[in-house]
Amino acid sequence: MSTKENLAEAFAGESQANRKYLAFAKQAEVDGLPQVARLFRAAAHAETVHAHAHLRAMGGIKKTAENLQEAIAGEGFEFQTMYPPYLEEAKQEGDRMAEISFRNALAVEEIHHDLYQKALAAVQSGGDLASRQVYVCEICGNTVYDAAPDKCPVCGVPKERFTLID
Repeated sequence: MSTKENLAEAFAGESQANRKYLAFAKQAEVDGLPQVARLFRAAAHAETVHAHAHLRAMGGIKKTAENLQEAIAGEGFEFQTMYPPYLEEAKQEGDRMAEISFRNALAVEEIHHDLYQKALAAVQSGGDLASRQVYVCEICGNTVYDAAPDKCPVCGVPKERFTLID
């Protein structure tokens, strides 16, 4: 493999390790092991440091407008091409948890696509997005501005399940 391929594989692995370790940290907290949870969070942060270094080495971080265009393309691919067949296969196999996971992701990736398009329009017109609060549903990932809805329109959970993002 080439160095570029190695960087891409390493970036993917480090990124997945970060997400996995954060999930493991949540479980350690549930299990009453706060110091193990702290270790998982520390390792997750270190994996992010590695992933970002690999991404920089690949030339994967560009000016914001280009980054937004890449994000739009990625989100579009996910909700238009990737998730529909995943969802259908999960339905055919009767894997209810996977079906819910794919359905939620499909819906939210379309929302992200729209949010990124609006951000790109703002950047291309020489500005930034207006300063607003952003909330994310901890169940499906739905992302909304200003206030959490009383009930998530994607997964139906109450607004208490939304987190305010800095």
